[in-house]
Amino acid sequence: MLRCFVSRSLLTNPVAGQTRKMSGGSLAGSQSSLAGKVAIVTASTDGIGLAAAQALGQRGAHVVVSSRRQSNVDKAVALLQSEKIQVTGTTCNVGKSEDRERLVNMTVEHCGGIDILVSNAAVNPFFGNIMDSTAALWDKILDVNVKAAFLMTQLVVPHMEKRGGGSVVFVSSVAGYQPMQALGPYSVSKTALLGLTRALAPELAQSHIRVNCVAPGIIKTRFSQALWHDEDVLDEFKKQLSIKRLPSTSFLGVGEPEEIGGVIAFLCSKDASYITGETITVTGGMSCRL
Repeated sequence: MLRCFVSRSLLTNPVAGQTRKMSGGSLAGSQSSLAGKVAIVTASTDGIGLAAAQALGQRGAHVVVSSRRQSNVDKAVALLQSEKIQVTGTTCNVGKSEDRERLVNMTVEHCGGIDILVSNAAVNPFFGNIMDSTAALWDKILDVNVKAAFLMTQLVVPHMEKRGGGSVVFVSSVAGYQPMQALGPYSVSKTALLGLTRALAPELAQSHIRVNCVAPGIIKTRFSQALWHDEDVLDEFKKQLSIKRLPSTSFLGVGEPEEIGGVIAFLCSKDASYITGETITVTGGMSCRL
């Protein structure tokens, strides 16, 4: 069941692209640049999703976090509340249509509308030779990583239109540009998100909705543990980085979730009002363009 932890009194959303001022002056570029916005972030109780929720919330947005497990939702909500972030939490498996619909409907009911969607949910149940993958594995990976991302967008767009516009951000991966060994099906699903971004952007621009994508490199998260847990594999990846870090300044010398969260928040802000259909790679300088 959706749990709402703040009052419903939110500021009215302006038409996308317009400059908005309050008594203290323009909010653009300030820590309140997303005040009055409502943001759904899927798979947002850990890693990049949680970092995105934090970044959006720190800029004034009311964030709706979700996970398949209630205990994870409760933990994330408590953390965000301790940081004075407006937050609502619910369980949601984006692979299930009834969960997607409930997430969107309850967000509108409790928070008044939707301005931002960060589609972060992804699965990778397979690690090995791509020729050993099965039809069932492909179905699961594509259903969650690609189809659910589109269907969530389809659900939120009418609510964004009512608010005068909005922003959608898909979380892809460096693997979407350069498939990683043993992660073939997952890599293909992330490449599909690059195409989905380009396909949706011109159509939704007519409704003042921007669609962009972020492609992280090797980031220290539980989801990517298989990549950085093996020192030999990690060393090979680190050879490809232009930005060299010591483990003393960054865990294992790779990227941090907060560095992706900040880019996502930028793409949802007025500072990115002239950006749509783009993918920003956040990889430490790894060569990863198609």
